[in-house]
Amino acid sequence: MKNTVLVALGALVLAVPAQAKKPEPHVWPELGVESSIVFPNYGAIRNFEADGTDGIWLEDQHRRWYYAELQGGCQDLNFTQAIGFDTRGSATFDKFSSIIVRGWKCPLVSLVTSEKPLPRKERQKLRKAVIAAGKEVAAPSN
Repeated sequence: MKNTVLVALGALVLAVPAQAKKPEPHVWPELGVESSIVFPNYGAIRNFEADGTDGIWLEDQHRRWYYAELQGGCQDLNFTQAIGFDTRGSATFDKFSSIIVRGWKCPLVSLVTSEKPLPRKERQKLRKAVIAAGKEVAAPSN
């Protein structure tokens, strides 16, 4: 009887899945290092977040984040829900590639390792604080 209870208890323990934990984002040992993403058109890039019209954060399938600085600005980047990747015939997305936003080709200047971006509201709050601080410094005193 004891053996039957122990076997049933063991089977129950194995059948109950462990608490699913959301994986933590990968932290790079060095940030700001020029990098590349292999096979971007086949699911290697799982998420993106625009940084105004000047750049974009990209998350790969291993939850590592990259920051792509764009040459000039990229029209409609802040409002798009989908982007394309032009790797110029290569299988890697790097600083020589481009993103395509609503038919516009936006070439990259660099693609570097990065931390996960702050939420949009926090970034906007920080940007406003920097602009306000700049106005205080630049304003002439009477």
